[in-house]
Amino acid sequence: MEATKHSDCRNYCPVDVAKGLCRMSGGKVIIDTPTCPKFQRLPKCKNCEHFTPSPTEQYVGTCNADKSKPWAPSELIAVTCENYKPKAAS
Repeated sequence: MEATKHSDCRNYCPVDVAKGLCRMSGGKVIIDTPTCPKFQRLPKCKNCEHFTPSPTEQYVGTCNADKSKPWAPSELIAVTCENYKPKAAS
C-alpha cells in the first residue's frame, strides 16, 4: 500500500497544489510530508473495497459497486458516495 500523505487526511485543508493547513494544529503543512498521529483517513475511491486499480494506468480504476463497472479516479473524494465501503487498514 502506498504511503499516506496529508491530502489523504480529513484534517487537511488545501491552500494550493503544494501546501495546506492542518485543521487540528492550525499550522501549514506540505502535502507530501509525513502525516501526524491524528491522521484520519479521508474516504477516497482508492480506499474503497469496491475500487479495483487499473493494471495499466496509474491513478485510475473501476468501481465494482455498479454493474456497469464505471471508470473512477483513485483520488476522487467519496464522502457522499452511497456505495463507499472502507478497505481494512493495512
